[in-house]
Amino acid sequence: MSGFWNTLKREACFLAGLATTAFFFLTGADLLQPTSGLLVQMFCFVWLFGIMLWCAFGVVRHADCLAVILGEPYGTLILTLSVIGIEVSLIISIMLTGGTNEQLARDTMLAVLNIVLNGMVGISLLLGGLKYGEQPFNTQGARSFLSVLIPLATFSLILPRYTTSTVDPSLSTGQQISFAVTISLLYAIFLATQSIRHKSFFIQPKLHSGGALSFLMAKDEAEDNKHAHDDDDDHHHDLEIYSIGYHAPFLILTMLPIVLLSKKFAVLVDFGMTSFHMPVAFGGVLVALLVLTPEGLGSFRAALSNRLQRSINICLGSALATIGLTVPAVLIAAGIFDIHIVLGVKDTDMILLLLTLILSIITFTGSRTNALQGAVHLVLFVFYFILIFQP
Repeated sequence: MSGFWNTLKREACFLAGLATTAFFFLTGADLLQPTSGLLVQMFCFVWLFGIMLWCAFGVVRHADCLAVILGEPYGTLILTLSVIGIEVSLIISIMLTGGTNEQLARDTMLAVLNIVLNGMVGISLLLGGLKYGEQPFNTQGARSFLSVLIPLATFSLILPRYTTSTVDPSLSTGQQISFAVTISLLYAIFLATQSIRHKSFFIQPKLHSGGALSFLMAKDEAEDNKHAHDDDDDHHHDLEIYSIGYHAPFLILTMLPIVLLSKKFAVLVDFGMTSFHMPVAFGGVLVALLVLTPEGLGSFRAALSNRLQRSINICLGSALATIGLTVPAVLIAAGIFDIHIVLGVKDTDMILLLLTLILSIITFTGSRTNALQGAVHLVLFVFYFILIFQP
C-alpha cells in the first residue's frame, strides 16, 4: 500500500494534469470564453500554463530515466522526441485557433534560438564564469552542433525570404517536401555522429600533455575532468530510476495532458494577445518558454556545478532539435491540415539571428569560456525582447 501512495506522490504532476484536463473538457469549457471575464481568463491561463509546465518537467524526468536505462542513441532520441512532441502540439494547436497565426512556427523557432543561444547560453556562461573564472569544454562537440545548426537555421528561416515560387516568405509544396526530407536526414546524421560515431566530441575534454602552460593547467583540468566523470553519476543520483515498463507508460501519460490541454491553452493565448494588443511574435515566446524551462534549469545547474559540457550539450542540442525536428514536423502538419506557414524572418530578426550565429561561432571557437562572453550573449537576448515590443 505504501508503494502505491509513493507512486501517486511521484506522479503528482500527471494526476494534476489529468484532473485539469477532465475539468476543462467536461465542465470548465465556459471559463475559456470571452464572456467569462478578463480576470477569470487570466486565472485560467496561469492555471493551464503552470500545470502544463509541471507536466513538462515530469516528461523530461521520465525521458532522462529511460535515457539512463537504454543508453545511446535511444536515450537521446526519446528525450528529444518528447520535448519536440510538446512543442509541435502547441504550435499546431495555436495555429488552428484564430486566423492570424501563420507566422507562429517561425516565431517559435526564432524564439527558441534566441532564448537558447543568447538567454540560456548567456546565463550559463555568466553564472559559471562568475563562480569559476574560466570553464573548459570540448570544442569539437560545439563545432559539430554549430556546423549543422547554421545551415539548417539558414534554410528554414532566411532562405524562404528569397524564394520566388510564392508571393510571401513561405515555401511551395515541393519545397516543403524537399526541405522536410533534407533537414530530417541531416539531423539523423548528426544524431548518429553524436550518439555512435564520435561520442567523445560531446564529453568533457581530457588533459593536455607537455609544456609549461599545460603543466600549470593540469591541476585545473584534473578538477574539470573529475566533474566530467562524476557528471553522469550525479545526474543519475538525482533520478529515481525504475523499469522501462514504468517510465515509458508514464512518459506518454504525462505528455498526454499537455497535448490535450494545448487546444484550450491556444484559446487563451489567442484571446489574451488580442485583448492586451500583444505582438504576434509573443505567442512564439510563450511556447518556447513552456518547452525550454526544464532544460534551461538543467543547463544552469550544470554550469554552477562546473559541468559546462553538459550545459553546452543541453543548449545547442535544444536549438538544433528545434530546427532539425520541429521544421519537418510542422511542414508535414501544414500539408495535412492545409495550414499556410510563413517561415522567412523579417529584416531586424534576420540581422539579430545572423549576429547570434556569428557570436556563437566566436564563443565556441576557443576551449574555455568566461563571464564576459555570457554577458554579450545576454545583451543580444535583451535586444531580442526589445524588438518584439518595439519592432
